[in-house]
Amino acid sequence: MKKSIFLLLVAAVSALGGLLFGYDTGVINGAQFYLTQHFDLSDALKGWVVGSALLGCFVGAIVAGPLSIKIGRKWSLIISAILFTFSAYGSGLPELFPQSVSMLVFFRILGGLGIGIASMNAPMYIAEIAPSNIRGRMVTYYQLAIVIGFFIVFLATYYIGNNLTVAENIEFGWRRMFWSELIPSGLFLILLFFVPKSPRWLALKGKDEEALKVLKQINEDEVAEKEMIQIKNSLNKKNDGIKVRYYSKAILVIIAIGTVLSMLQQFTGINAVLYYGADIFEKALGFGKEDVLAQQILLAFVNLIFTFVAMFTVDKFGRKPLLYIGSIGMIVGFLLLGVTLQQQNVGMLSLIGVLIFIASFALSMGPVVWVLLSEMFPNKIRSVAMSVAVAAQWAANYVVSQSFPMVMGSETNNSAPWNGSLPYFIFITFILVIVFVTYKFIPETKGKSLEEIEGFWK
Repeated sequence: MKKSIFLLLVAAVSALGGLLFGYDTGVINGAQFYLTQHFDLSDALKGWVVGSALLGCFVGAIVAGPLSIKIGRKWSLIISAILFTFSAYGSGLPELFPQSVSMLVFFRILGGLGIGIASMNAPMYIAEIAPSNIRGRMVTYYQLAIVIGFFIVFLATYYIGNNLTVAENIEFGWRRMFWSELIPSGLFLILLFFVPKSPRWLALKGKDEEALKVLKQINEDEVAEKEMIQIKNSLNKKNDGIKVRYYSKAILVIIAIGTVLSMLQQFTGINAVLYYGADIFEKALGFGKEDVLAQQILLAFVNLIFTFVAMFTVDKFGRKPLLYIGSIGMIVGFLLLGVTLQQQNVGMLSLIGVLIFIASFALSMGPVVWVLLSEMFPNKIRSVAMSVAVAAQWAANYVVSQSFPMVMGSETNNSAPWNGSLPYFIFITFILVIVFVTYKFIPETKGKSLEEIEGFWK
């Protein structure tokens, strides 16, 4: 019982990195309306302030690999927590400091660096410390935390904004919205000092006794000793069919498969729906701009419920079955939305299509991709490989976020036969690619130790 409670606490603390991921990316959505008026931002500057964190996310994911190898997963997460804290405080600097758009962008990029580092290290840390039979569920805590982070920051910004006048929100309310992140970031920073280092990283650094001690904290002694032998064998070059030559064909193939899967998570169109879904809801249910609360609650609720479903089925059904089921659901959802748009008959079916898509993504590509990325790479290349895959995911996020409104506004999309549906059929094409990649290249990792999974690539 003590071991399971200890493991749960470790996963909960590291998953706070996911909560801050969701919180930090979501807080700008609540604050941007008021800070735009405070600084009198042009459309271009508004886009730069809102999107600047993505630059930090990309760079953070790139540096996360070598940083994780050098100082370990735990201390990398501590650095990300420090960056989150500085970003939250700096983004809401009070009037007595010379706050400017440039300073705000600087602190938003700092927050992005924190997200990038945490988005690589948090799921990897959980995977490296969790027993194989519950590893999938433990890693899905990370995705669950992201969803909860979005929901909490939405409630926090709504509460702050709703208790101030419009003038007060423009003057200082948006600063309080940023400062609200200090609570979870401070908690994350403090609790990280009480979690152990990753046993795989300790073994990688030759600290076998310390690694075994950590393994015994979460497993029975015999199981821990057996797992330690497997870890050492995987790190032994003489017994390992894969050398650490990142330019070699074997390594490049593994990294390429993980990177493609990571990018495909964004090419499903999830962020296009989350970022630009208000118009769909407005047309389907007659919501006005003042009803953003109801729209986001509906999306957040569906996202949250089906993330829970994934959490309790990923170790029972396996990774690949969830990807197949989720892909079929995403295709059905976008077909409903796309066809109703084509026929210019947007209504309840359109809304159902969006919700089916969100539910299917939350059941599959949302959490399962993080699970697979955290466990599919061999021990010796995991940090660098996952860093590349996560950085590519942030780049794909940027591409989709920037290109979606351009495709939506194009003459081709807004004329027959598409009538506004073209982007969703493009996303369907990418989802079909997911099915192919999953079938052809992705191993089923359910119930296998990280070292057993490594054997798949030999």
